[in-house]
This record gives sequence, structure tokens and C-alpha cells, in this order.
Amino acid sequence: MTAESITSARTDRIPWAAMAGIIATVTVFAVAQGLTYPLLSFILERQGTTSGLIGLSAAMTPLGFILSAPFIPALSQCLGGARLAILCSILAALTLITIAWMQDIWAWMPLRFLLGFFANPLYVISETWLISITPAPRRGRIMGLYSSIVSGGFAIGPLSLGLTGTEGWPPFMIGITAFVLCGLIVLAVAARRPEMPNEGEATSVGGFFVLAPLLLFAVFTAAAFEQILLSLFAVYGSALGSAEGRIASLITCFIAGNAALQILLGRVAERFGSTRMMLFCVLACLAGCLLLPSVFTTWLIWPLVFVWGGVSFGIYTLSLIQLGERFTGQALIAGNAAFALVWGIGGIVGSPATGLAMQLVGHQGLPLSLGLLSCVLAVFLMAGKWRG
Repeated sequence: MTAESITSARTDRIPWAAMAGIIATVTVFAVAQGLTYPLLSFILERQGTTSGLIGLSAAMTPLGFILSAPFIPALSQCLGGARLAILCSILAALTLITIAWMQDIWAWMPLRFLLGFFANPLYVISETWLISITPAPRRGRIMGLYSSIVSGGFAIGPLSLGLTGTEGWPPFMIGITAFVLCGLIVLAVAARRPEMPNEGEATSVGGFFVLAPLLLFAVFTAAAFEQILLSLFAVYGSALGSAEGRIASLITCFIAGNAALQILLGRVAERFGSTRMMLFCVLACLAGCLLLPSVFTTWLIWPLVFVWGGVSFGIYTLSLIQLGERFTGQALIAGNAAFALVWGIGGIVGSPATGLAMQLVGHQGLPLSLGLLSCVLAVFLMAGKWRG
């Protein structure tokens, strides 16, 4: 065996134990995150809180994501990735305990902000670890597997409320236990975990915006698409006379497509390239926007929303693949932090902007807004401007 083939074999070797631990950490954490959003909304609604205040309260968590992102690269270098992840999991658990104890809308505002602030480093560190240890030839399928499992974790969170209900401590204990498990899993795989990459020049989150603006716009598009569909699809369906049960089932179908198609998209990206697959996903999103008004009342709406869920989140999966292909070292850490920041911005900006469009032009403002967003990204990609 030549030296070159030995090097290639080492490059392709997958550290399964470390990888499983990293994915398990984020998945368990996703369960906690998926649980808190509907749980706290149900409690506030039961208390008679206005929908505006409920929405403002929910926005505090992504705001915490946004404002924590610039600090993550420096904190990870100072404390080390594992220490920071364990510290954040403990602080997130303590924050959720305080939320369960306070049961007050105004106290929850800063607490939900802190929940997002402490949660964000767990995502950034885990994704940076995963990208850094994934062999390039298998990056597509592994990042697809990661996205699918994490999406499943988010889905499990709300489903668990069917077992515990939404009153008292039981539902909160699921989230608190999940946060604690995150820290324990990181501790358990500490010996096998990779070091946080520190080669290259220090790169800030703001500096990464200069390095990869279009890549970050793709993440913004994926975040906005998901949040808009989840928050406003019920309004769109109601305007067309659809029953609440049917709309809820369609949203579930959207989430199922989100979780089911990521491995396939990642595998195809390995064969045809992540840039081509990115363009395919964006054009598929645009096609869905054009078809939605005509197929909403037919059976074709079911495969449409299933594929929509897969390709819209696929934009984020392919962005992660692109990030691993193009950046290493400290730029990779800054890139993951920038991804988290932009995802938070997309989550906050997308729904209000689309809601305003629906007020101005009617319910078709939903596919119009999503289509415009997809079209802008598609134009840049087809123009060969995938530099950022």
C-alpha cells in the first residue's frame, strides 16, 4: 500500500463513537427545544395572554441565538468546546427550571432570551465538531443524516406533550432532563471528541459575512421558509376554507418531509455536487410556490408539502456541506456561529414580513413571499455567484 493510499484510508475513516455522541447531543437538545415552544404557548394561552404577547415571548429565544453568536468563537477558544457545551447545558437546564417555577409572562421574556443564549453554543460547537471529523467523500450523507435526526428530535418534543400534558412539572421535566443529558453525553464522549479547530487566522462572525454573504443568505432563506410555513400556513389554509385538522396534518407532512429527505439529498450532493443540489432545492421550492394555489384543494397537496419540507430544509443541509467544503479552522467556527445568527434572523423576520404581505394582498401573499425569496436565491445561483 502506498503512502498516498494510506493517507486516503485515514481520511475516509469515520470516528463513529465521537460522531454518534455529537449527533445524540444535538438530538436530545432538539427534543428540549421542540418541547418548549408549544408548551409555553399553551400555558400562556391558558392564562389569557394575547396572541401578540405570546408571539413576542416566543421571539425571545431566537433573539438569544442572534445575540450570543458573536461571542461563541472567542468563548470556545477560551474555555474549550467541551467545557463550553457542558456549561451551556447546565445553564439551559437551570433556566428551564426557573421558567417552570415562575409561570409569569414578564419573567419569561428575559428567561426565554437566556434559554436561546445558552442553547446556541451547543448547536455551533456540535456542528463544528461534526463537520471537522466528517470525511469529505461522505460529508453529504452524514450531514443529511445529522439533519434528519435533529429534525426528528424537534418533532418528538411536541409529541411528548401528548403523554405528559401541559400542566404542572411533568412536561418541564422532559426538557430539563434533556438538557442535563446533553452535558452528560458530551462528558461521556470527551475522550473521543475532536478538539475545536484553531488553525488559521481568527475570524469574527462579522468577518464571515464578508467571506460568505450568499451562503448566509441561503441559510436565511431556509430559516424563513420553515418559520413562515409553520406559523402562517394555518392562516392560508383557513382563508381557503380548509378544516383545522387537515391543516395540522399538512404541517405534519411538511415536517415529515423535512426529516425524511435529508439523507437522500446529501447522498445525491456527493454525486452531483452541493452547488447543483442547492440550485435544485431552491427551484423545487419555487415550483411549489407556483403550484400551491392550484393544488391546495386536491390530493396533490400532500406530496407537494412533503417535498417542500425536504427541499426547503435541504437548503440548510447543503449550506452545512458547503461550509465544510470551503472553510476550516477558526473560520469554520465563525461560520457555524454566523449560521446560527442568520437562522435566528430568518426566524424573526420571515413570519412578520409575510404576515404583512398577506394583509396587503390577501392569503396569496404566503406563496408570493416564499416564491420571491426562492427566486432571488435562484437567480444568484444561476448567475454563477456562489462565492458567499
